[in-house]
Amino acid sequence: METFKGISHFIDNTFQTAVTIGTFDGVHLGHSKILERLINNAKTSGLKATVLTFFPHPRMVLQKDTDIKLLNTLDEKMEKMDSLGLDYLIVHPFTKDFSRLSATEFVRDVLVNQLKTKKIIIGYDHRFGRNRNANIQDLMAFGATLDFEVEEIPAQEIDDVSVSSTKIRNALLEGNIETANSYLNYSYMLTGTIKKGKGLGKQFGFPTANLHIPEAYKLIPKNGVYVVKSTLNDKEYFGMMNIGFNPTVSGTEKSIEINFFDFEGSLYDTKIQVNILHRIRDEHKFDSVEELREQLKKDRKTSLTLISK
Repeated sequence: METFKGISHFIDNTFQTAVTIGTFDGVHLGHSKILERLINNAKTSGLKATVLTFFPHPRMVLQKDTDIKLLNTLDEKMEKMDSLGLDYLIVHPFTKDFSRLSATEFVRDVLVNQLKTKKIIIGYDHRFGRNRNANIQDLMAFGATLDFEVEEIPAQEIDDVSVSSTKIRNALLEGNIETANSYLNYSYMLTGTIKKGKGLGKQFGFPTANLHIPEAYKLIPKNGVYVVKSTLNDKEYFGMMNIGFNPTVSGTEKSIEINFFDFEGSLYDTKIQVNILHRIRDEHKFDSVEELREQLKKDRKTSLTLISK
């Protein structure tokens, strides 16, 4: 898959494209069905399967929605897209100026002239152009004039995508990681850089890697203890992760700390991806550090039992 950071960077004079458009946050099971349809259509028609997506999320720009939480960072989304077999991914910077393009300008200048679109696979409820004033019927009319085909994704399929996204977000906020993973069809991931912490975990026998996620829009699951796995130095390691405030040691800032089993070495300033497999328990304030240490021993045992299954 080739990735382009903006429509103007997309240059391919050889092939025409089959295109779908959307945010595709989570690239979950419902999205995969749409993208599979796109890929199969493209192969049958001799076209290149192309996704046009946007960053920042349009709501961040048009509604100044700074509280919006997304299932994927941009890098995570690109990684998941790359695993599906697309030909092209175009991540276009979403701006107010771009949102003001008329429907005619968007279809003629972007889809037809720039992307060389011959087929568009799009949801029944898709709206586009300035003030989102054009719909799929308008797109079909453009297609008849500008020589491209429009295939409508039916309501049931689009509604399934919307329901899945909502269920994934709710499940993560409730700590139900298994439900979230079943809708995603992969393990929910957190990607960030390991930063130096207070070293408290090491003092009572459970050294932790402190994960810093710079993207404030990334949805963090409910506070608590989770079973996780990561690939470190080309080898897979399991561990347990705490999301929360470390109340037993009077923590005041939320942190994400991972105790990797059987890993030796320093991870400081290393970018890693953590895949979340199970949730063990809520975060608790214990009466003493010793009581916390005993609970961590139990958590490790529980984690190893879940991993062995």
